[in-house]
Amino acid sequence: MDTAPRVVATEAAIAEIGRLRAEHGPLMFFQSGGCCDGSSPLCFPDGELLTGPNDLLLGEIDGCPFHVDAEQYERWNRPELIVDVVPGTGSGMSLEGRNGMHFILRPAG
Repeated sequence: MDTAPRVVATEAAIAEIGRLRAEHGPLMFFQSGGCCDGSSPLCFPDGELLTGPNDLLLGEIDGCPFHVDAEQYERWNRPELIVDVVPGTGSGMSLEGRNGMHFILRPAG
């Protein structure tokens, strides 16, 4: 049985998550299948975005659930994903944008 995590975060992303958690409380992440800056993971207060039957709980990063559109994940051939953060703004809906930061997602390896 493969026990490798399917989603991990860099130290920089974990630091940003800590700042956001201190300000907003528990958090969640969602990687959409194409809408709302679909190439970037979106960060919300936990429970603010309702997930549906086509969404997959991929794992947790720093204690925050990370959901992905299941069909999108299959199209990507189910890779291990790395969440990082870089300067600049992405989606106006994601919490880190208010801090001039932008979460990004890339395959491991």
